[in-house]
Amino acid sequence: MVRNSLFKSFIFCLLCGVVLSSTAHRYFFGLTDLSVNPKNNNIEVIHQLTAHDIDNAIAEQQQIHFSPEHPAYEKLIQNYVEAHFQLIDMRDNKQNVIKLNWIGFEIAKGNVYIYQEANFENYLSGIVVKNDLLVDTYPKQVNTVNYKDGTIIGSLTFSTSVKTSKIAIIRNND
Repeated sequence: MVRNSLFKSFIFCLLCGVVLSSTAHRYFFGLTDLSVNPKNNNIEVIHQLTAHDIDNAIAEQQQIHFSPEHPAYEKLIQNYVEAHFQLIDMRDNKQNVIKLNWIGFEIAKGNVYIYQEANFENYLSGIVVKNDLLVDTYPKQVNTVNYKDGTIIGSLTFSTSVKTSKIAIIRNND
């Protein structure tokens, strides 16, 4: 009797684990905040990505076991982000990639927060954003870039089919 009860409990726990693991991560998304600091006119960029998603993407790309314990963890994340996220200044009909300086990153509550900034004297209006973070690894990945400076506010959405978009003028009613 006890043995039968233990077996039923084991099967129940096993089934619960399968159900939970199959529904644990259905949505793949990244958030980026892009703003201009009014004190120094620097563009500030903050990316938020699910930690195990970026770990898996880098592991697949580099063909390595990749986790926060890896000795080159920050450098590999930096290289990945710099290859998959760019801001491009289109003034004067030229494509000038805006150099984003790496500030650092932190891991909190299962997310990686990545910080970048750039010296840029102009407004965000007309800048082209390239964002294909994680879309090669996760075809359902959706990345949202929220942007704001002294004159405009808005958001852009990126996916497997949309990897670049231009910031348009949207008036801020504040």
